[in-house]
Amino acid sequence: MINAVGSPQSLLLLGGTSEIGLAIAENYASQAGSGSLAVTLAARPSERLDAAAERLRAAGATVRTLAFDARDLDSHPKVVAEAFADGDVDVTVLAFGLLGDAEQAWQEHAAGVELAQVNFTAPVSLGIALAERLRAQGHGSVIALSSVAGERVRRSNFVYGATKAGFDGFFLGLGEALRPEGINVTVVRPGFVRTKMTEGMKAAPMATTPEKVAEIAVAAVRHRRELVWAPGQWRLVMSVLRHIPRPIFRKLPI
Repeated sequence: MINAVGSPQSLLLLGGTSEIGLAIAENYASQAGSGSLAVTLAARPSERLDAAAERLRAAGATVRTLAFDARDLDSHPKVVAEAFADGDVDVTVLAFGLLGDAEQAWQEHAAGVELAQVNFTAPVSLGIALAERLRAQGHGSVIALSSVAGERVRRSNFVYGATKAGFDGFFLGLGEALRPEGINVTVVRPGFVRTKMTEGMKAAPMATTPEKVAEIAVAAVRHRRELVWAPGQWRLVMSVLRHIPRPIFRKLPI
């Protein structure tokens, strides 16, 4: 449950090695105080997962790890059940996904299907399983990490953008469905974030950091917002891009 000063006491991170997800968990841990935030990191067992757990313990959280593979759809209800087995979960963060090779994704069947399964089908699978648990406990918040790429799909990465557009549609709709029961879903749309996933890529305008995205996400949950951009200027940029006629849009260097 949320404590007396409004900080969550438990957090589930689906994508337990995500740099943005870990930054969100650290932000909450700093608010809760030493030992007050219980974090479940769900990811495939690895040295990265072990390092993520130690990072959060150093930040003052109590941490357990849970084996989770986004591709194994049949296992998702069991993973969610195990995450809730010790009691209520105040905040759930969905922070896994693939960027993929933009050209390979539409020219190689396996690559495109994998991108769609990990970025869209798996989040839907988990969202449905989460909704059941959240409704049973009667409270909770979900942070669904998306991307500005889903707001208007571009030729340069249209398979990835399409998966994020679907992701957004599902979680915004899930938020509407759960709102009457006191459960909040916040979709976060970052632009270019400097992480290991984007290492070696040319930084886009308004590039940001996991810590900055975390600050925006945590503030959005506190104010029960449905949708935020990171940084906030992306809202204005995408508002303009959404209304550009397609013949002109396809000529833009984006």
